[in-house]
Amino acid sequence: MSQDVRARLVPVILSGGSGSRLWPLSRDLYPKQLLALTGERSLLQQTAVRAALAAPAQRPIVVCNEDHRFMVAEQLRELDSTASSIMLEPVGRNTAPAIAVAAHQARALAGHDALMLVLPADHVIPDTEAFTAAVERAAATAASGRCVTFGIVPTRPETGFGYIHAPGEGEEARTVAAFVEKPARERAEAFLAAGGHFWNSGMFVFPAARFLELLGRHEPAMAACAQRAWEGAERDLDFTRLDAAAFSECPADSVDYAVMERIDDAAMVPLDAGWDDVGSWSALWSLAEQDRDGNARIGDVIAIDTRGSYLRSEHRLVAAIGLEDVVVIETGDAVLVAKRGAVQDVKRIVQQLKAEGRSEHVAHTETFRPWGSHEHLTGGDRYEVKRVRIRPGGSQSLQRHLHRAEHWVVVEGTARVTRGEETLLLAENESAFIPTGVVHRIENPGRVDLEMVEIRTGAYLGEDDIERL
Repeated sequence: MSQDVRARLVPVILSGGSGSRLWPLSRDLYPKQLLALTGERSLLQQTAVRAALAAPAQRPIVVCNEDHRFMVAEQLRELDSTASSIMLEPVGRNTAPAIAVAAHQARALAGHDALMLVLPADHVIPDTEAFTAAVERAAATAASGRCVTFGIVPTRPETGFGYIHAPGEGEEARTVAAFVEKPARERAEAFLAAGGHFWNSGMFVFPAARFLELLGRHEPAMAACAQRAWEGAERDLDFTRLDAAAFSECPADSVDYAVMERIDDAAMVPLDAGWDDVGSWSALWSLAEQDRDGNARIGDVIAIDTRGSYLRSEHRLVAAIGLEDVVVIETGDAVLVAKRGAVQDVKRIVQQLKAEGRSEHVAHTETFRPWGSHEHLTGGDRYEVKRVRIRPGGSQSLQRHLHRAEHWVVVEGTARVTRGEETLLLAENESAFIPTGVVHRIENPGRVDLEMVEIRTGAYLGEDDIERL
């Protein structure tokens, strides 16, 4: 890749999915791309590291759900990294509108000739060297004005992925002959035997101007809405808020349907780098380290006479006896038990939770905020107990409550408490009481996380009983 092409290549990380097939670990407000499923780093962080290796000249553009903004920013900060833009989608509209607003942003950052390396935030790619080499080949092709996708060299007759038919030899870019929907087993086996068929990865290199031109030709309403959403965007701290009305009017569609399947010069670069989209618990089982009985055991797990299973504990002991080819996932408020071959249907559980008006698909018992997080531990009609973590330098807003009092006990770290006209400095095992109606704030002035227990008492304990000052 020439220096000119390298300088024009802008990583675009799409982080808008919900990952419902990985429930109960993945939730609407804490989706799979923000989870550390295959190592110490989250899938988003792994993607950001790969993007920096493949396109080091430009900081990434991240497009994410507005509800995830603080977690996305914090996870990038943990890498000592920042995005050039964190663009907030007020509603999900699939990949084509997300890439369209990122294309406008990329041109603003790198000029009219900007190239975009578009990467979903929820993929696993162990061989970063092969990935970087494939990006170089794709960028060279995109620099000539073509839209390029990556085709994954298949290792099995997979029925859960779409396919790309691109005959040819070697690792260089090929012309796409056809995009194929997810096939039945027999057809997938035929693809594998015939060769020239690749899994559709959902990763691309686009010339930004060319992409916008094609979108305007094939989906003019979408292109117009995306442009208005970008032009009407407002800066908010580290974030770029897209114009909500304009973006909400965008037709929802994938980039494959909106653009790639409607052009006759689409290119594909083969990629053989251990790719997986981590779309199910069975996929995670295949990626995980397994014991001699074929079990992947994560967390506090005991397995006796159990084989071929994925067993994951987040909070408490999970004990399995006499099981085979199952998935057991334990979280703070839900447990999933399924046959390993049936995990593609986990999303049906999520659909049922939504239909019944339940909340277990939305969030975990731990809720994340810009300053840290709080986790529900227990409660009753007139009390609630939470564990609160405030990161170094973090501070809650100055506020008061009309219906509840609060008692804070410091477990670890140091707390600076504003209580009315007072300022208190609390160390471990010290506490402060906040009466109903008193203005207050808690801050962490230290260099380690502040951990404390918060006890709420009163007639009404809802999160909306708060007046921020």
